[in-house]
This record gives sequence, structure tokens and C-alpha cells, in this order.
Amino acid sequence: MTSRRRAGLSGPPRGPERAALRLTSIIAVVLALAVGACHAAPKPGSPQVRLKPDTTQTRVVVLQQNIDAILAAPSLERGYWGVLVKSLKTNETLYEMNARKLMMPASNMKIVTLAAAAERLGWDYTYETQILGAGAIRDGALDGDLLVVGSGDPSLVVAEGVSARVFDEWAERLKALGVRTIRGRVIGDDNTFDDEALGFGWSWDDLPDDYAAGVSALQFNENAARVTVSPGASAGDSASVDITPPGTGLVIDNLVKTGAADTPASIAARRLPGSSRLEFRGSIPAGAAPATRVVSVDNPTLFAVNALRDALVARGIDIRGPAIDIDDLTDSPKRNDGVTLVTYRSPPLSVLAMRLMKVSQNLYAETLLKTLGVRHGSDTCLTPCGASTAAGRASAQTTLQAWGVPTEAMIQRDGSGLSRYDYVTPDALVTILTHVDRDEKLRGPFEASLPIAGRDGTIANRMKGTAAEGNARAKSGSMSNVRALSGYVTSADGEPLVFAIIANNFETTADVVNRATDAIVVRLAQFAR
Repeated sequence: MTSRRRAGLSGPPRGPERAALRLTSIIAVVLALAVGACHAAPKPGSPQVRLKPDTTQTRVVVLQQNIDAILAAPSLERGYWGVLVKSLKTNETLYEMNARKLMMPASNMKIVTLAAAAERLGWDYTYETQILGAGAIRDGALDGDLLVVGSGDPSLVVAEGVSARVFDEWAERLKALGVRTIRGRVIGDDNTFDDEALGFGWSWDDLPDDYAAGVSALQFNENAARVTVSPGASAGDSASVDITPPGTGLVIDNLVKTGAADTPASIAARRLPGSSRLEFRGSIPAGAAPATRVVSVDNPTLFAVNALRDALVARGIDIRGPAIDIDDLTDSPKRNDGVTLVTYRSPPLSVLAMRLMKVSQNLYAETLLKTLGVRHGSDTCLTPCGASTAAGRASAQTTLQAWGVPTEAMIQRDGSGLSRYDYVTPDALVTILTHVDRDEKLRGPFEASLPIAGRDGTIANRMKGTAAEGNARAKSGSMSNVRALSGYVTSADGEPLVFAIIANNFETTADVVNRATDAIVVRLAQFAR
């Protein structure tokens, strides 16, 4: 019998497709009704909204009913929602649901981290990297080690030639000081931060991926490398695996085979915490284009000094010793004993915030939280130690308490939201966003860093062709069974609104949840008093 789908006559949708269509139908009716609800009666057969005389209060009630209808869709019934919408003009609450309940925020936690960092550090804050010479310079040679002291700069990346230009400058500076040979080692000093590289509560199966890269005071290429898997000549052959840039310190176990030409690619990566061994399993079909995956490195400090050593050698500086992590030495030179040869500063926080928020770069958030710990003071240590995430959390909490965010409204375990031990209330997010909007020194760079609906960042493809496109600025959040969107939108009559929308514990597809979230934001953009 001929399949209806194959013949182009697809049968009734089932499962998630049916749920998505049902939600789409509800949203379409709600939004259509919203446009004319206060001006005309709904068409026969449409959901009925009983209206009082046309007043501002009535219009708010209709808005609330519309949002209720969106969230009452059968496809959303097993999930848990927290929503809060307020007017920035009047501070009036326009809608709320579970607004004071703790929920997993995913990357909406970056709102917390960036707001606290902007307040504590200032938008002009830059990260400093120093290169020290531990020895005298004589006859064109540094008679000792080169000590590279980092403070956490996350922006030294291969992309767009950034690291190449910086390494050019460093090499030229060393040559100008008479250094053509380094008789010692290139040592990475990462002691500005403690050695807890991973966030509390991160899932071990996330660790091979770049979004779970560990943090160090010395960082290169966002502590990530690109792996390319290419098929062999025929089915059954081993695939080839290449990694760039060099110097990652990773040991690749390649167990990927070449599959038949008509089979799908299936490649999985595995790396355990604290291990440099990265295992690839699965298959890639014969004749297929190479597959790529961006992976995290195990030792960011070693990765950074390996990259620097290779760059200096390539630029004509002879280096006799290896690149090495200071933690692997017992005879490391002290910072105070060295002479500063090169000082480099990162772009300011206002620029770093753009990458943090627009593309939701986790490493930047974790780095900022450690940096807050530097300013706040490290935990008590039996031996000298660098700034900790715990100290950073304490700094953020102190800042936000002063803004009116109660201690019980937030449980922060990391800076990025990758941890499933992070919890925050929609009310806390709205309080933070409201404070930022009303603070002249915080508002501009913060709001500029937020993705714009239908235009850029993580919501570039959402809400296109609606009243929210180019209007709503919001941070998205996504992880398994969690979706969030919090930010600002301007209503149809120019009223600035702030909102936080979080969905947890849903079993439907993420697309269905995002569609409902977007419908709420679009409805806010259509709202007029």
C-alpha cells in the first residue's frame, strides 16, 4: 500500500507534531484575539473573552487571559512555568505565575553574573597578562625562565587572527628588549585563580564539549579545540581524527569506523573529569564530508603556554626549555623575582559582555565569577590559593542583596547556569533587570549585550515578522528540560516592560516550549493601554 506521507498526502499528525500544531492554533487565536479584543467582538467560533467597558484595567485583564490561554495548552500541561511581567514605567505587575518559586534558569544565570560583575568591576575592567623574565638578558639571551602570569583573560582566541596579532606584538616586544633566545622554560602561572576548573554540579557527560571547558587564570582559544573526523577509503576502515590547534595536551583514542555509504554518522565523545584522554566512538559513512566537533581541553594553562611557546619559536625566538604548568613544578620562579617584559590588557568588560551574552559563552561567565572572587577575597586556605568560585558567589550575593534580591530567591553554584544545582526565581531576575535598567552606569552596555529578537545572538531566528522582532532584547537559556527567556520589550504604545519566563520539567519538545515563550513576548509587544 502506498504511504500517504510518501505520496505527499501526509496523514494526521501524531505525538509532538500534534501537540505543536495544537499550541500553534491556540497561539494564533490568542494573538489574533489580542489585536482586536478591546475594539470588536470575536468571530463566531473563537474563544470568548468577556469584556467590560474599554479601559486600561480591561486591557490588562485581557493580556493576562491571553497569556493564561497560551500556557494552558495541553502540550504544556506536564511542565512547570514561572513568569513575571512588570512595567518599568509604573512598576505595575502585569502578569505573574509562580514568580517567587525557585527554578532552574540555565543560561539566564548569566544575567546574575554579568550584572554583579558590571557593578563590582565596572564596564572598563580589563584582564592583565604579564610576561616576566626570571633571569638576566645578556648577549641576546634570557638566562632563565619566561613566566607568563594570567588573571583570567578569556578573549585570546584563534578566530579572526586575534591570537596571531597578540603573539606578534609579544614577540616584537621581546626582540626589542634584546631577547632572541630563552635558555629556560615557558611557565604558565595560573595562581590568580584556584585550581577548581569545573563548575559545581556539571554533568560528567558534558565535559568533552567546549561549552563545559574548565576555567584557568591562563586561557587560550576559550580552552577549546576543533576535532575533525574523516571517513576512510571504504566501509570497515578506521576513520581519521585530527585536532587543531596543536598543544592541547589531549590524547585521542580513535575508535571511529567507516560505515556504509548509506548509513548516518554517529560519533560520540567521552572524557572523564581530570583526564586528558579523549575517546571517540561510532561511525562515519564512506564518502561523507568530514564531521567536526569542538571539544574542551583538560589543562587550559598548559594549552595556553604551549600555544605561546610555539608562537614565539615560529617568530624566530629560540626556546631551549619546554612549556609547563607552574603547578607541576617544585622549583618555580616567584612573580616578585621576575622583571616585567610584556604587559597586555584584554578588551574591556563592555566588549567581553557581548560574546558572553549574545552567543551565551559559558567560559566567560565562569571567568567573571572567579574574578569577582579576586575582588571579594579568597576562601581561607592552608596554603596560598587563588580566587575561588565560592568567593565570587559571595560577592555576587552581597551585590544583589543590596538591590533587593533576597538570599532565599537564588541558589547560585556557577556563573553560567550549566549546573543543575542553580536555582533562581523569576522575581529575582526581574528585580535585577529592573535595577540595571534604572542605573545609568549599568544600563547601556548591559542592554547592548542582550540578543535581539529576530536579529542576532541566540534568538536571531525567533519572533521574526512579529511586533517583537528588533524590539525584544532578552537572554535565552537552554538545557535538557529547561528553557528560559528574560529581558526587555517595548509595548505597542511605547511602554517599557521587563519580563522573566522560565519553563522546567517539560516532556514536550523544546520547540513547543520556545513557541509558547515567544508568543508571550509577542503579546507583550502588541499590548497597548
